[in-house]
Amino acid sequence: MVDYHAANNQSSAGGVQTYMEQENDWDRDLLLDPAWERQQRKTFTAWCNSHLRKSGTQIENIEEDFRDGLKLMLLLEVIAGERLPKPERGKMRVHKINNVNKALDFIASKGVKLVSIGAEEIVDGNAKMTLGMIWTIILRFAIQDISVEETSAKEGLLLWCQRKTAPYKNVNVQNFHISWKDGLAFNALIHRHRPDLIDYDSLRKDDPVTNLNNAFEVAEKHLDIPKMLDAEDIVNTARPDEKAIMTYVSSFYHAFSGAQKAETAANRICKVLAVNQENEQMMEDYEKLASELLEWIRRTIPWLENRTQEKTVNDMQAKQEDFRDYRCVHKPPKVQEKCQLEISFNTLQTKLRLSNRPAFMPSEGRMVSDINGAWHTLEGAEKGYEEWILSEIRRLERLEHLAEKFHQKAAIHESWTDGKEAMLTQKDYETSTLSEVKALLRKHEAFESDLAAHQDRVEQIAAIAQELNELDYYDSASVNARCQKICDQWDVLGTLTHNRKDSLERTEKQLESIDELYLEYAKRAAPFNNWMEGAMEDLQDMFIVHNIEEIQGLITAHEQFKSTLAEANKEREAIQSIQAEVQKIAQSNGIKLSGANPYTTITPASIDSKWKKAMDMVPLRDNALQDELNKQNSNDTLRAKFATQANTVGAYIQAKMEEIGRISIEMNGTLEDQLTHLKEYQQTIMSYMPEINTLEGYHQHIQEALIFDNQYTSYTMEHLRVGWEQLLTTIARTINEVENQILTRDAKGISQEQLYEYRASFNHFDKDHSGALQAEEFKACLISLGYDVENDKGDSEFARIMGIVDPNGSGAVTFQAFIDFMSRETTDTDTADQVIASFKILAADKPFITAEELRRELPPDQAEYCIARMAPYTGPNATPGALDYMSFSTALYGESDL
Repeated sequence: MVDYHAANNQSSAGGVQTYMEQENDWDRDLLLDPAWERQQRKTFTAWCNSHLRKSGTQIENIEEDFRDGLKLMLLLEVIAGERLPKPERGKMRVHKINNVNKALDFIASKGVKLVSIGAEEIVDGNAKMTLGMIWTIILRFAIQDISVEETSAKEGLLLWCQRKTAPYKNVNVQNFHISWKDGLAFNALIHRHRPDLIDYDSLRKDDPVTNLNNAFEVAEKHLDIPKMLDAEDIVNTARPDEKAIMTYVSSFYHAFSGAQKAETAANRICKVLAVNQENEQMMEDYEKLASELLEWIRRTIPWLENRTQEKTVNDMQAKQEDFRDYRCVHKPPKVQEKCQLEISFNTLQTKLRLSNRPAFMPSEGRMVSDINGAWHTLEGAEKGYEEWILSEIRRLERLEHLAEKFHQKAAIHESWTDGKEAMLTQKDYETSTLSEVKALLRKHEAFESDLAAHQDRVEQIAAIAQELNELDYYDSASVNARCQKICDQWDVLGTLTHNRKDSLERTEKQLESIDELYLEYAKRAAPFNNWMEGAMEDLQDMFIVHNIEEIQGLITAHEQFKSTLAEANKEREAIQSIQAEVQKIAQSNGIKLSGANPYTTITPASIDSKWKKAMDMVPLRDNALQDELNKQNSNDTLRAKFATQANTVGAYIQAKMEEIGRISIEMNGTLEDQLTHLKEYQQTIMSYMPEINTLEGYHQHIQEALIFDNQYTSYTMEHLRVGWEQLLTTIARTINEVENQILTRDAKGISQEQLYEYRASFNHFDKDHSGALQAEEFKACLISLGYDVENDKGDSEFARIMGIVDPNGSGAVTFQAFIDFMSRETTDTDTADQVIASFKILAADKPFITAEELRRELPPDQAEYCIARMAPYTGPNATPGALDYMSFSTALYGESDL
């Protein structure tokens, strides 16, 4: 039989009264049903006799035998294991009433609220009141203390029956009346604990009487459970009496409670060990993934920080292509790994908190903050590398243009200076006539004009060389050497020009005759020739533009140049007319010209030749400018396409970021519904990826076209990439937060209504909708929930709570930390003491346990897990092979080392 004493003595009065108020469903009108009253009489009588026989007595008629209160007081003493006040032995009615009152007072002292049951009614033999009193005693001493997985009394007993009979066919226990009519549930309970007593497979569902009698007889014979009901009463009643069935089933529960304790202890240990094994695996996975990601970042950053300059634009564009490949191929998987790493870390910490384990501290340098720091460094290097590539491409493009322009101008200048030193150093004036000297002097004056006109070109050459040096041109040495040679030669020409002019002026007085027409021709031909050379140089000049405005400016300047050609042609014809006048005068006066114009080397033929060449260059320049205009129009189209897509994508990302912010605050429905909705929302966002890819394609076309600015949009590709990655990370974190809330709810037994209440309180004080409460907001939230954290004592309590919810001292409390705290405050978790108590049951109250006992009671993998980690027991009564389960249990919860 079952000993109720220990359990009953530990019950608190407040808990008993609450339970009895909930279970006080005694409906006295039901006793008008003779079948139910008969079942209760038989069951309650058998139950009372199962306890009274311990004192060598019993009852025959339940309402008659308790009238004097003597056997009622004896029954309570046997059940409670306590002595009641001494009964009165008189036969008078007052003595009987006093005895019954002592019994009723004792029942009330155990926290039982007796409703409408008085001593006079029991003494008068009122059957309804007597049965009601006995049912109250059964509830308090036989059913109330039944507890299965945080459920108690009737619900606990029903859950126990459902668990035990679940594997059996044709058994579906949903209540304590019709679920037991066919007798299979009684037989299943016995077979589950004592399979040697019942041949369950031989039972038939259509033979309930045989089934019931079989179970009742086996229980009475082998389990010491008296027969409390007749099979025929149950079968012939449409709905058997629930209280009779509950009373009978509770006897089975107490008969098998010893086996139940061992099973509960083993289940608790298995649960604790399974959690520990899973957490260890998650820690190993985190360390491995963190190491691999940090190693990849470590290897990538030096590549991004490499600033080795290339010599050509093509070489730098190859580097740009490598960087684009890194951005689109190599980096995205690492972004996903980083996100998964944060999610795994948060999930692991949540599981550790829920299982009352110490927080996981990754090895040095592998914290999430370390990874975020390394990632921030990577993105900084990445941004700097891309900016450097673009600036290098601009620089090299500018350098190639300047270098070609330098060599073109230098070649023109060197061609002009060729032979000028020899001309300036000859002394032909020493043997010349006066007219010849005057001619030489005027020729020298024309040369000086030409020399002055070439001064600008020399200055341009020097300025271009200086700019090439400032832009770090790779072949600046040869440029500097050529520039220096030109400058040195220019200085020599200046000195020689000055010296020759002095010599001619000394002999000028000896020269009288001069050909005015030749002189005029030379003076007009030299500037015009220089203008033509400058025009041809401009027509051949290389140009580089980046937008339509710049090319249109060049086209406008070219059109202005063409508008001056008519006036220039008039000047050419005027110069040619001078030469024609010379020929006319010579022919008219019979003068024989000695040769070329003594004042200049510019001939009419050379002027016509250069003019024709310049005129041929004009349409070529027109075509080049038109081609560049077409190119810039095409580039502008690319800008517009990119801007349209970028503005659409940017607005989409911003809208979704705001939307996910609202969703995380306003989520309704169950957590599973929220999780499903969030994952569907995540899929909706991922379906937008083709638009991102389209934008990447436009961006690639823009970079290939060397387009560096875009006036149609404020968005850059880098800005949109970061926004997209942030959007994906935010929705993943929100999903992880809901998953952790589900873990918290399932592990802590928190109801959906409690989670809604916590979320409402949190959102009310989260004024800025940041998803976290500052210290003062959190304090106000605690006060609203009934916590006393306002006075001096409350300050220390608030500091303790902040140490729990904000261990890193960030000054903010996340919703997950808030949920963890509230669940810890309102629910129970496994503790080291509970695990030690469970091991003690398996070890038969010994202070140590053996490997054989572990293998017998636990699953193989968890038994071996314990054996490998338990230290040898060295305390009193130690035997060979004894293992210390106490230190092992405390180590699981971080309270000591193994």
